[in-house]
Amino acid sequence: MDRRQFLQVSSTALSGFALSSCGWTLANVNPATATQGATDVLYIYTWAGYTDDDLLERFKEQTGIRAVADVFDSNEAMLARLQASGGGGYSIIYPSDYMVQKMAALGFLLELDKSKIVGLERLFERFESPNYDPGNRYSIPLSWGTTGLIYNRAKLRELPQDWDYLWQHKQEIAKRVTLLNDVREVIGATLRSLGYSYNSRNPDEIKAAYEKLRLLKPAIAAFSSDAWRNQILTGDLLVAMCYSPDANEVISENDDLEYVLPLSGSSVFTDTLVIPSSAPNIAGAYAWINFMLQPEVAAQICKRLSFATPNETAFKLLPLELQNNVSLFPPNPAIGRCESVTPVGEEMSEVYDRYWTQLTSG
Repeated sequence: MDRRQFLQVSSTALSGFALSSCGWTLANVNPATATQGATDVLYIYTWAGYTDDDLLERFKEQTGIRAVADVFDSNEAMLARLQASGGGGYSIIYPSDYMVQKMAALGFLLELDKSKIVGLERLFERFESPNYDPGNRYSIPLSWGTTGLIYNRAKLRELPQDWDYLWQHKQEIAKRVTLLNDVREVIGATLRSLGYSYNSRNPDEIKAAYEKLRLLKPAIAAFSSDAWRNQILTGDLLVAMCYSPDANEVISENDDLEYVLPLSGSSVFTDTLVIPSSAPNIAGAYAWINFMLQPEVAAQICKRLSFATPNETAFKLLPLELQNNVSLFPPNPAIGRCESVTPVGEEMSEVYDRYWTQLTSG
């Protein structure tokens, strides 16, 4: 399951995961072993690849606290494990934007004491009170990215600037274009191309997006969130809908590849730091947040993970090559027209799913 596909629920988290890229193995955290009030160890629940030995060791050197990381592969898997264990022994968790809303509504999150946090003023203004968590009551943004199009400029007569390119050039790119295997992203992008919200709750607007996608369907090679990588590198694909961190990694392997954030707008996602209400080491959790807000640490994470940093001070520490990387830091006006993908309620989710099934079947 793709880590952004929150409509597909996974029941188990990925534990004891070996990260071959950095040569270490995450601990299989047993929440039962964490005791309330313990201050010498901090249990973290995070996405695979979001931390490594160097980061954990640096934190220990600064604070004297030993951090132990466990990983999940989807927001739903993370939430399911927390619900099954009553919150467990984790003191820091890394949910995505929409999941912050859900966890807060369920009473799973501690409201942050801003007097214990150092560095909030370092955030870009648009992250200081995001729509998924006004006033940053429960979360601190850690990284962000967008959804857009990656394309091979050497093989296209005209280059994509917006979603409508796919329809206008469907003959040229027929069977050499893929869309994400994600109902909310694909229908959301089409909604934006029609001038509607990515998170529309209007059945007529959603139907209009579906009808428009039906016209494109014969040109689509596949709905894929990952397989496009090798195919666009080999030249089998000309255009692929993808997430900006993935695009940034692939572009480094082929100078003919470029990423564009569609002008009419797209989705923007944010991964965050939160403290669960059952956290056994609240002091350690604040220490981790303050550590991650340090500009040098935030800049290093940006370099290593290909995720854009929401930390303005950290951004200024990045090499100019990264600062000017439009895959990571897309310019206006497109970024100003982006929306976070938010829950639309069970009834409307069924509407999206029904049209998605019709679109992808057969």
